Amino acid sequence: MEREEALAKLNNLRGVDLRPLAEQYEITVWKGEKVNKGWAGHVIERYLGLALNSSRSPNFGSWELKVVPLIRRKQDVLAVKETMAITMLDPVEVAAKEFEDSHLFNKLKKMVVVSRIFESKSENSSIVHAVATFDLNNSVIYDQVKADYDFIREAIRTSGFGALTGRMGVLVQPRTKGAGHGSTSRAFYARTGFVAHILNINRLPFMPPAVSGEEP
Repeated sequence: MEREEALAKLNNLRGVDLRPLAEQYEITVWKGEKVNKGWAGHVIERYLGLALNSSRSPNFGSWELKVVPLIRRKQDVLAVKETMAITMLDPVEVAAKEFEDSHLFNKLKKMVVVSRIFESKSENSSIVHAVATFDLNNSVIYDQVKADYDFIREAIRTSGFGALTGRMGVLVQPRTKGAGHGSTSRAFYARTGFVAHILNINRLPFMPPAVSGEEP
């Protein structure tokens, strides 16, 4: 599916509660006492006709789909709830590949990001708020993401995989991913400020003010 076609279809979901769709598409929301954190993303994928998969390539070949939760702050202002997982971090691959050849670049270069409103931990309801597109074609953003990748790559090559921490990276950070605090798996995550920029909720502090017609 081309991105433009997906956007047209996804825009019809604005204001729609994803929870009933989860039932319709038989998506598991709760696994025993633990919530399936990816349930909303799986609903969107099924809505667009994509079979569930964990491929490290972009979901739709040329572009990547992400779903992120928003929370309500004071005065009913919406904010990004958490960092956004981009792709798993394979230390062998990262150490060997330049940024332009990496899975991180392939995931970020062309995206559609759907935001949903997180109401409570029960996940009884979650309304689709907006749909945004993002291309990694702004030189300032591109250079910073590349610098983050190169810094992480150098840390792996000089100090080893165990040296990675969530404190690294301005826009993209390496963090544990998986069950339990003892997990040794790592993934690349977009920090909340970067996610807010992608959604056009808030501009990054080192970016110029938005102008009419500019992509977020």
